Amino acid sequence: QVTLVESGGGLVQPGGSLRLSCAATGNIFSISTMGWYRQAPGLQRGLVASITRTGGNTYYSDFVKGRFIISTDNAKNMVYLQMNSLKAEDTAVYYCNAVKKINGYDYWGQGTQVTVSS
Repeated sequence: QVTLVESGGGLVQPGGSLRLSCAATGNIFSISTMGWYRQAPGLQRGLVASITRTGGNTYYSDFVKGRFIISTDNAKNMVYLQMNSLKAEDTAVYYCNAVKKINGYDYWGQGTQVTVSS
């Protein structure tokens, strides 16, 4: 079992920055990949960025490429999402995700709200 807890969301003006953090506890060694998803009202949850827990291979969705950076601190069992040049369309609930190696099972955090508005 893995538990994920996000923090760092809030209200920011367009062009600003936020850093989301996700603390993972439990059987971390069972995890292959961690990532961030987001869900805006009326839309499906979609992948923002992901990173392999060992090796650090990253993936970014086209709409955040060049603006967001995903990183991990494996010693602290943390994953971060540095969000720069934020736009109104980045407004959403952001969810931390972890994928189990053996069967691809998804673990989810409770979500943190990010609102980009002037």
